Parts: sequence; structure tokens; C-alpha cells
Amino acid sequence: MEWKKEWIFYALGDELPELVLKNANVVDVFSRRIRTADIAIQDGIIVGVGEYQGKREINLTGRYVCPGFIDSHVHIESSMTSPALFSRQVLPHGTTTVFADPHEIVNVAGERGMEYMLRASENAPINIYFMLPSCVPINSLEHNGAVYDAAQMERLSRHPRVLGLGEVMDCPGVLNGKEDLFEKIKLMRHGVIDGHAPLVSGKRLQAYRLAGVQTDHECATYEEALERVQAGFFVQVREGSAARNLEAIVGGALKDGLPFDRFLFCADDLHLDDVERQGHIDNNIRKSIGLGLDSITAICCATIQPARLYGLHDIGAIGAGYRADLIVLDNLEEFRIVEVYKDGVPAAEKIAEIPLPMAEQELTHSVHVPVIAKEQLAIPVQNHYPVISLVPGEILTRLEYLDIPGQNGLFEPQEDLLKAVVVQRHSGSGQLGLGVVKGFGLKNGAIASTIAHDSHNLIVIGDNDEDILCAIAALRDCQGGYSVCSGGNVLQTLPLTVAGLFTEQAEVNVAQVQEEMVQLCRNMGVPGNIDPFQNLSFLSLCVIPEIRLTDTGIFSVLENQFLTGRDSVS
Repeated sequence: MEWKKEWIFYALGDELPELVLKNANVVDVFSRRIRTADIAIQDGIIVGVGEYQGKREINLTGRYVCPGFIDSHVHIESSMTSPALFSRQVLPHGTTTVFADPHEIVNVAGERGMEYMLRASENAPINIYFMLPSCVPINSLEHNGAVYDAAQMERLSRHPRVLGLGEVMDCPGVLNGKEDLFEKIKLMRHGVIDGHAPLVSGKRLQAYRLAGVQTDHECATYEEALERVQAGFFVQVREGSAARNLEAIVGGALKDGLPFDRFLFCADDLHLDDVERQGHIDNNIRKSIGLGLDSITAICCATIQPARLYGLHDIGAIGAGYRADLIVLDNLEEFRIVEVYKDGVPAAEKIAEIPLPMAEQELTHSVHVPVIAKEQLAIPVQNHYPVISLVPGEILTRLEYLDIPGQNGLFEPQEDLLKAVVVQRHSGSGQLGLGVVKGFGLKNGAIASTIAHDSHNLIVIGDNDEDILCAIAALRDCQGGYSVCSGGNVLQTLPLTVAGLFTEQAEVNVAQVQEEMVQLCRNMGVPGNIDPFQNLSFLSLCVIPEIRLTDTGIFSVLENQFLTGRDSVS
């Protein structure tokens, strides 16, 4: 918003501002104290904090007011809704700003996907800033839908809502001096360079930081977080749907007496059913307070600290010249939100104004999968087969070499071993990768998704070929989303037609349908410590240790080689 010299007269008290929140217990993130004051608001901007009268006044005696929350790293596509619909879900939980990395849709649709996200978020009821995706494609190990190179990136590098470079997931590329990756880092050095470095440590971590990477959201333990803080990183403490790292990191930091000024909060990948049940960034704050972190420090991790790092000087605090993005609380212990203001307007009114731009046809017809024959799903029985073993509560996996069971020389899912398939869905080639997964628990059926990080091919897991083929066909018919099949029948689908990743349809209650589909999976044996669709979607992300399944075969992240399929070794 353009600054107006007339605001000076409101700050001086010579003119009455349109709204004053009276007698509030203001959470001052500058002094890290609580002070009682009035908050004067004009044109969506805080014009003064002190003693003020206004044309309209709201008495907040006994209530606390803090700045709106910032999600420092999120993939909006993971909400399975458009930017406008995503905003409608998180704003009531106090999230007024997000820093989004749209590498999901850009991996499917390239520059067209990036432009869509900017256009679709322009008039959203929250502040949506973007990091330009750094790894599209993520690497050459699998097939995605597009290339997003430095030349394309340059066209948007100075866009007012672009803050830097999205998570640099190709850590080996950084350490090996990959030229095209460093072109992107050099191009975006005026902003923030986000990182992604699970299990990277020692000299490799030092080299990664030296390249210019400033943040990391992939810390699963306090020890990892501490090493990154000591190396000069900012740690984005993640509490998502599949990866929940807050308790380990915050609990460890409190026990060790580590200051929290290098910590930010983020959700990364968070489903809307979890938002409805637990909240968004407010959940990070509540959990941190429950672990013993003082409330003002927790609020700072969600407000002023990410705002300062990403160079935004009009959000993250309550003070003259800041946006009137405010949260009213009844106390700072239970952290119950009473009201949310965005630009000085109650959240409910902001949500009612949401425009719903629609994607072009190229984005809504992106699933190109031929008919798959049962014979293509055959895995020969063998001893010492590389099995993908899930880690409950994490997106990490473990590599186990097992003797896989079968009949007539072919693998047959038994007990806790299931068949997984990744089908390339961008060109219609029909190329697929096959693998075996342990720990998923599914019985008598299959589930499939076109959300498969980060190349977003079609991924399916099941205990029989008939249901696997049924689930694939269901997603071909509806142009992407989720499907659950059993007994050769489709039990339920969630159509996600925009790039096969999310919906623009306001009438679709994504959280409710998702909850219903998760319950179907629970009824089919998936345990409570496995998020069926989130864990499925990460099975193909070949930058997360230890082992992944791509459309070209089983890949060992730690060994940096294929164990089956392309370039495999015996």
C-alpha cells in the first residue's frame, strides 16, 4: 500500500482514525513486553499505538492483541485448494501472511503454473509472497512436467511479491557446483535463499551455507537444528501433517537453554483437515507454550523474526506504519483466538470478499496416463530386495533388504509388504516404476494420488493388482486427485483438477472429503501414526533419505544410485 502523508495527522491525534482498539494488552515484539495501549487504524494501517480516540472504538479491556502470524515456508498446493480458498481456511487461525514455494504446480506446468499462482493470489485475503522454485525439475532421476530455468526465473525475480529462491533441494548439485543451479542462486542473492538439507552435516553443511543458503526446514532432531544455528542458518520449525518436528526441536532448545532468535515457524505440507482440528501457525505457538516456551518468544518466532529475515518492514509487529494484521486473544496461555483482523477488517468480512479466479484448460487437463496392463505391474520374486520401510510420524524412510514373498515367481503382497507403483503422468509415455513398501498397513484395496512430490507423477499403493489398476483409472477419469478402491470398486475420489494438485471449487469441502478418505484408509488397516495420503505422496521424493520410488525405479538417496530400474546395480 502506498504511504499517505495524511496518516501523520491521525498519528498526532489531530484527526480521528476510522477504528481504534481500546485498552488492549499489546504484545510488543520489539521490547518483548506486554503494555496496555490503544491501537489506532486508518486505511488498514496502524497509525499509532498509545492513547487514541476514533470514529469507531472497540473496547478490548482484558484481551491481548498480537501481530498476525507468518508461515515462513508453505506449499499452498498441499492444502489441495487454490490460493484464495487456502486463505479462507487459515485466516481464522490468525495466519495473515505466508511465504509460499509453488514448486508443486511449477513441476507440473512450469512458467504457466508460476504465473497462475501469482494471478490467483493477487487479491487473496491474506498476504501471499512467493519464493521462485529452484529445482524444477528436482533432478534428472525421474520425469516431471516442465523445466523452470534461470532465464524464465529472471522475468519474475524483481516482482514485488517474490522474496527469493525456493528451497534448494538439490544439495548434491550445490556441493558439486552444478552450474545451472548456481545461476539461480546468483540471480536471487538479493533475496532469501531457502534450504532443504535433511541429514546433511559437517563440512557438507558448511559448504551448503557458504553457497548462500540461509534457512532449513528439514531438521528432525534438536541436534540437527543446533548444528544449523551454529552454522548461521535460520531454522524453520515445522509442524505439518506428515512431518512433525516441533516437539523435538523446541523441547531440545529449551532444555539446552538455546536462544530462539534463529527460529521461525512453518507448516510446510499441512492438510486442511489438520488445520480444522489443530490450527495452523497458531498450533505451533500453542504447542511451544505447552512445552514451556514463554508466549512472547513463541509469538516472535511467528511474526517479527520471519518478517525481518525476508525483508518485510510493514508486517510482523504492532506499531505505527505496520499493517493492521492483528489477532485478539483471551489469554496467552491457552492461546484461544477471539478475533482476527486483516488490514483492520474482521476476518469474516475479508473472507466474504474473496475473488475466485479460474485456471486455464491447460492446467486442468494435465493427467496423461494410458491404460496400464496387469502384466506391467509384475515384480519378480527375489531375495535381498530393497524394500522401502516407513518411519512412523516422519517422511523419512529406511532401506531394508528382505526376501519378498510370491507365487509363480512373482511378488504377492503379504502381511505388511505392499506393492507401490509410480506412473509417469505428464507425457502419456506409460513409464512406471515398481517397488515394495513396509509399514503402510493397507489391506484389501489400494489408494492412489497425483500428488507425488515433487515431480507429481501418479503414485499408488495396494495389496492387489486389480485395485491398483482401479485406483489408477479413477484418477485418469477425474484428471487427478485422490482415489480409494477396494474389491475392484472406487470407494471414493477427491478430484483435484488444477494440475492434478488442487481444486478451485468452493463448494468442495476438501477437509471433510479428505477426512472421510483417511477414515476409509484407517478402516483398511492404515495405522494412526501413518498419514495415508501424505506419506504416500512423499514416497517418490528422491531428496529425502533413505530410499524412494520414482517412475524410473527404486532410488537410494544415501548411495545416490538406483537399486532397481534405470542404472541399477546388482
